[in-house]
Amino acid sequence: MELRHIKLDNLKPTNVNVRHGKAAPDISDILPSIRKRGILQPLLVRPNGKGYEVVAGRRRYFAAKALQKDGEKVEPIPCAIMAKGDDAAAIEASLLENIARLPMDPMQQYEAFARLIKQGDSIGNIAETFGITELAVKRTLALAGLLPAIKALYGMGDFDGETLRILTLASKAQQKEWLALVSGKKTHAPTGYQLKRWLLGGDNIKTSQALFDLAKCKGTIVTDLFGDDDYFAEPEQFWVMQMEAIEQRVQTYKEDGWTGVEVFEQGHYFSEWEYEKTGKEDGGRIYITINQRGDVTFHEGFITLKEARSRKANGKGETDKDRPPKPEIPKAMQTYLELHRHALVRTELLSHPKVALRLTVAHMIAGSSLWQVRPEPQRVPKPEIKTSVLDSTSHQAFENERTAILKLLGFNKDRADLVRCNGDSYPTAMLFVKLLTTKDADVSRILTFAMVESLEAGSCLIEAIGNHFAIDATNKWQADDLFIDLLKDKKAINAVLANVANEKVAEANIKETGKVQKSIISDFIKGENGRKKRKNWLPKYLQFPFKGHTDIPIETISIGASWLRVKAMFKGKRTGKST
Repeated sequence: MELRHIKLDNLKPTNVNVRHGKAAPDISDILPSIRKRGILQPLLVRPNGKGYEVVAGRRRYFAAKALQKDGEKVEPIPCAIMAKGDDAAAIEASLLENIARLPMDPMQQYEAFARLIKQGDSIGNIAETFGITELAVKRTLALAGLLPAIKALYGMGDFDGETLRILTLASKAQQKEWLALVSGKKTHAPTGYQLKRWLLGGDNIKTSQALFDLAKCKGTIVTDLFGDDDYFAEPEQFWVMQMEAIEQRVQTYKEDGWTGVEVFEQGHYFSEWEYEKTGKEDGGRIYITINQRGDVTFHEGFITLKEARSRKANGKGETDKDRPPKPEIPKAMQTYLELHRHALVRTELLSHPKVALRLTVAHMIAGSSLWQVRPEPQRVPKPEIKTSVLDSTSHQAFENERTAILKLLGFNKDRADLVRCNGDSYPTAMLFVKLLTTKDADVSRILTFAMVESLEAGSCLIEAIGNHFAIDATNKWQADDLFIDLLKDKKAINAVLANVANEKVAEANIKETGKVQKSIISDFIKGENGRKKRKNWLPKYLQFPFKGHTDIPIETISIGASWLRVKAMFKGKRTGKST
């Protein structure tokens, strides 16, 4: 490999670079250094016609072009010259450089790997070259099965990487159907998890749930290389074969001497506390439950509590085969007693607020048929927003408290949500009894977390609570690159620039593009490129009460509209109270 200094005009980007065809790269972080010291690390180039094409070092090349455009003299650039026509090596060099600098999106990786395969490289060699597994390479190459129109939509940023990967499960016909939904004016194309439900019939049944031999399956099985799972593309065919396999198991149980085998209706829950464990030799039965995802559970050796009590009443080991006696209390009397017992309990509870508090907390967490509290789902249109929130100081404090609360209650430390209602009062009763022996301070702490976890985002409640406490986010939030990127309105960008810097800077740059103005905002926030760092800067958007940066009415923004709905309640009142 030859080292040589080459004039900038004799260089051009190569179309084998994995980022070829994208917009010019962001060079704001390296431009000041190159302006001051020049290009120190050689570009990787190869001969092409009368000049050379840049295989690796695209950002350094564009930084030099920017200096040339500004009228600055650019000295010949140090370059390492590759052998002419070495496409596979060129792609590898470009890919390695980009992977080291910044992870590429799935489509860029696919295009690069596909070119390497076309040049004769093997999956094993690609995996070894880039330090990843062969499965990871195969996952990326699975994108080859996508229609060109889907790849183009992804390239334009119309949907995220998760949706792209799920689409690899779709047949060509399903891909076309999905594209029709995308282009339809009155239709909505599913994405993410909803897309997987749409593709797989809503149940997402994994092949690992099958009780039958997959080799005999007549339906289509699709492989999710990105999730290490296989799914039944035709749930109806799965259920036919699954039920046949269950029936075969039923016959096997009977042949083995079990006195009874009962198959519950799909979705019916087996409440183990309503049964008593009993061996096969003592008349134990098999109860089979089937959930919506195809999972089958065999509960071996149980009889009902009613039968167990009857046996004890008639002597150990004996079974009451006679017709059961009529209940002592008829149904109407049961209702009469239930309502009177209810009236007695709730009247008594009125004079025990601490007990009622514990009962309330138990209901919030475990629920009942009358209580359906759910945790805030934190849905986002872009995964980058989710990442930004997860990395925030406020969210980390919330997660630390979750860990402490789960430990306090003796729950599994990996439980995703504290609030988890299932409509069954038994878990609620269990939790209520546990809370009766819990200290008041700990009960209040648990209650607070349950309330916080189920607090609705984007609601009037957020504005009411935030203004009650007069929350100051100055030391709890920092502007990140995503915040700046999400600024889209030109007038708003200039107004934010005036707030971060000053009116003079904003006025001087008012005719610049939004991208240029946003880069200046970034410079002031980070204290780069000669800009004085604006410490603890907070946009008006994160202040309480909510404010806008422009003179456009705030009711045009959903947050602003929520604040206006509760604003009158705070007129003349002090905020910042801790009660």
